[in-house]
Amino acid sequence: MSTAGANAQSDEEAVFLESRWPIALAVGVFIAISITLRIVEPHRETLGPVWLVPGIEIAMLVALIASDPARVSRRAKWLRRLSIALIVALVFGAVLSTGILINDLITGGQVTESAAPLLASGAVIWLGNALVFSLLYWQFDSGGPLARYRGAREFPDLAFSQQMSPELAPPGWRPQFVDYLVLGVTTNTAFSPTDVMPMVPWAKLAMALQSLIALMVVGLVIARAVNVFT
Repeated sequence: MSTAGANAQSDEEAVFLESRWPIALAVGVFIAISITLRIVEPHRETLGPVWLVPGIEIAMLVALIASDPARVSRRAKWLRRLSIALIVALVFGAVLSTGILINDLITGGQVTESAAPLLASGAVIWLGNALVFSLLYWQFDSGGPLARYRGAREFPDLAFSQQMSPELAPPGWRPQFVDYLVLGVTTNTAFSPTDVMPMVPWAKLAMALQSLIALMVVGLVIARAVNVFT
């Protein structure tokens, strides 16, 4: 078989990487978070038109559902590039949402005048931050789901406990999206790495940014809410 034929066969290799439905569910939750945030803060500043961020999220959801998790194809590779672009846009949106909330806290925006909407706004931003960064880790760690399946890289970008102590996991274990979702939540909660260690610069910077966002949201929102209550 020629090299071109082998490459074509590899491009259409039938493999099962992981179910896309948990990921699609997470993106769906993030869409609900964005809509909730708009309801809680109807006069809140946004990046561009009010439909821009939800539109990006819906495009991300469609791309995930459209990609076939059981077949590695040229179409799936193209959709992965689209997913990466959308995830980066969502990370930017999460940073922007945090910045707007901090500005409202400093300048005394309308949402900061009552504790209930303030806490609700902080909660949805915190949860959205965890979901967005979990998608980022899942898509970028060790080259993505396909590269992890093929073992394309000798060393992981994010070292899970099962990788640092192989005796704790079955042979051939590799992280799935749920593992990255837990990573996103624990990093948001602890403001630092927990049982997953960042091993490369991009992972360290991403976890530092996520921790900083979570710390600012939790610290400033709680401080302001206590002040409103008293």
